[in-house]
Amino acid sequence: MTQEKTQAAAEDGTKTVLVAGAGGVIGRHVADEYARRGAQVRGLSRRPVTGARWDHLPVDLLDRDATRAGLEATRDTTHLVFGAYIERATTAEQIQVNSALLTNALDGLEAADAPLRHVTLYQGGKAYGAHLGYFNTPARERDARLVQPNFYYDQEDILRAAAAERGFHATMLRPEGVVGYAVGNPMNLLMVIAVYASICRELGQPLRFPGTHAAYDALYQVTDASLLARATVWAGSEPRAAGEVYNITNGDQIRWRHLWPVFARHFGMDYAEPQPVPLADAMPHHEDLWQGMVSRYDLVPTPFEDLAGWSFGDFLFRSGFDNVTSTIKARQHGFEDCLDTEDRFIELFDRLAAERIIPPLG
Repeated sequence: MTQEKTQAAAEDGTKTVLVAGAGGVIGRHVADEYARRGAQVRGLSRRPVTGARWDHLPVDLLDRDATRAGLEATRDTTHLVFGAYIERATTAEQIQVNSALLTNALDGLEAADAPLRHVTLYQGGKAYGAHLGYFNTPARERDARLVQPNFYYDQEDILRAAAAERGFHATMLRPEGVVGYAVGNPMNLLMVIAVYASICRELGQPLRFPGTHAAYDALYQVTDASLLARATVWAGSEPRAAGEVYNITNGDQIRWRHLWPVFARHFGMDYAEPQPVPLADAMPHHEDLWQGMVSRYDLVPTPFEDLAGWSFGDFLFRSGFDNVTSTIKARQHGFEDCLDTEDRFIELFDRLAAERIIPPLG
């Protein structure tokens, strides 16, 4: 990027936003939030995004040459929001593939001579070791990295080096337990709970927490996807956010022990004590039942494998340790948005029912 173009972009308040991973629950909410605020938005994903009010680009970020060709159409991009992610079986494979996604996106925009001003990169609790077991809480952004390799670290190093070399700013956001709805994106705690509860009710069973007693009693936190989208917009224009890392959650902590009886009442179900059930093993057996529910309740047809991430739910509902991060730094720097998690779950369940994603409640 030329110095003249960088200066012109800095002086121009308009935003042209490119969202990588726009088909995911995070990317979809961010793209919608920027579009709602009047920005020009383009979303990258391998599959089309139903109902998008912004331009969709089917770019494969793993293909370096295809990425460069595809990003020619985004040469006016001022803000990159990077939410693309590919799951792999080993740490080394995760690092390799997810580093390539980010590198190809950055290099594609550089080749297009885009006037890039800011990049937002999403991380998560794995940065603190949440996937390994107990970690020090409340976790703070200044906590030291772990000796365990992690693709978040590699991506952050890649991004910081590119920002220093090419003259844009970068911010890393760390949500936890993201809840929201996006068609065909199963890595979503909201959908795990909503679909599990709907199937249990259809079977005439009470609602049981399907994890361990330790997880039932541990402190946990979630991040509403719409709140995270607002944090992303804030980070992209807040000077104090340049080069910083922020934990972003709803701002409160929960215990599943308190919430699951509330969920049962809202779904019109009886509640029973926890019973560990491996969802990834149990729930696929109810695919035919769900297809019957789609017809009976006139639900939006969604492939069962895209409806809920059962392995994702199993992991969270078996994490028997406190999972809490501090959001003080974001508040001190100006992002003070917060939500009551119990209230928000109820609102989102109602929205899923109203949009015929799950059957009517109560």
